[in-house]
Amino acid sequence: MKKSITPNQIKENNRNLIYQYIYRNLNVSQQDISYDLHLSRPTVTTNLSSLEEDGLIIKNGQISTEYVGRKASAYTIVPDYRIAIGVEILKKEVKMIAVNLYGEKILRSICKIPYKNEERYFHNVCQEILSFKNSIGISDEQILGVGFAMQGLISPDSNIVLYGKILECSGLSIHAFTKYLPYPCSFIHDADSAATSELWVSPNLNDAFYLSLSHHLGASLIIDRKLISGNHGHSSTIEHIQMEAHGKLCYCGKYGCMETLCSLHALLDENETIEYFFEKVRKSEEVSLKRWHIYLQNLAKSINLLHLIYDKTFILGGYLAPYLLESDLAFLYQEIEKLTPFPEASDFLQISKMPKHNITIGAALPYIQEFLNTN
Repeated sequence: MKKSITPNQIKENNRNLIYQYIYRNLNVSQQDISYDLHLSRPTVTTNLSSLEEDGLIIKNGQISTEYVGRKASAYTIVPDYRIAIGVEILKKEVKMIAVNLYGEKILRSICKIPYKNEERYFHNVCQEILSFKNSIGISDEQILGVGFAMQGLISPDSNIVLYGKILECSGLSIHAFTKYLPYPCSFIHDADSAATSELWVSPNLNDAFYLSLSHHLGASLIIDRKLISGNHGHSSTIEHIQMEAHGKLCYCGKYGCMETLCSLHALLDENETIEYFFEKVRKSEEVSLKRWHIYLQNLAKSINLLHLIYDKTFILGGYLAPYLLESDLAFLYQEIEKLTPFPEASDFLQISKMPKHNITIGAALPYIQEFLNTN
């Protein structure tokens, strides 16, 4: 028997439609909403009053029209009605960012706290998060949740680090943080976090292979705008594909993994910053330029292997993305052409559209998306 829709469900649906319309279109009039959503003026008026009373929207100036008479009030959402916090846990520091309902940065902070799998560490990190929240001047009610981007594989329920060799945190439970924080918390693989940011700024992106070229190599497989984790949670762990049987030792304990060729650890000398390295590269300093070309050759070899398996767009992201130029892509295409058996078109490599703070922002975005899906 087909279930009928109740009047309350219709009211809730209309309210959600109106809120989503204002969110997408920024500044809109009551007439715009009524016309585009095919809703009666009384229905729109009632819902606008309700949304305004609840603090989700505000009047924001007026909209000029082609008609003579009083200008219509413009409605916009309140971007910081709800906020999410993204945290990236690294070996020597903790990065934090707060974003509004548009995924825009409100405030960012970095704390020099070396990782230790100890109670005191988790307590200190949570105290920093609380101080960070207080510095923004927001209430606990406004915070949707805190996402922790981790260098490791995460359980499907986002509560456990299944494999965390880099930080030696395998088995870590999200409870280590939630016991000190009054907000929902969850883990996310750092590469998936970066890919989430990419999807956020690329509404037309459907299928892609996202390469996170950061201190460590990571990747995320995107199909139909969803991140694919696989049956056992380790899809796209391309960093541990062996490229050189007698290569450098990887942190996983094997030799010659893609990680040892394509991560920033493979590119930079110890204590060398990426800014300093590229300053020398762009000035064509011989030793640095040669090192850069070797890195790009190894990256081309890895991309070619992956592209033979997954013939889709490849997005080059992570900490390296802001330093990549179109000339670097041209070099990669030349190297790939030497390796591939097919006549390869130079059209599948893209530089990330969101190269800054993508991991921390991506850790916060699932909470924003969940809120938007239900309001």
